[in-house]
Amino acid sequence: MERNTIMFNAADKGELKTTEDILKTVYEALDEKGYNAIDQMVGYILSGDPSYITSHNNARNVIRHIERDDLVEELLRSFLKK
Repeated sequence: MERNTIMFNAADKGELKTTEDILKTVYEALDEKGYNAIDQMVGYILSGDPSYITSHNNARNVIRHIERDDLVEELLRSFLKK
């Protein structure tokens, strides 16, 4: 049995690159499923429990590309415009 290593380039898969892109994708997925997207995202940020985020449109996996503490820091910087 021959085993070869295959290299995948995440950029080729259309991976989301910015925090803003990720948050918008997750928000849209939650909204499409009829959830209160802001409440669900806040629940995830505070608890770390991925069940707050729907798996619709791969949103649960997408949100995991951001560390929660980095996300809170970026949100604060954006809000305070710093």
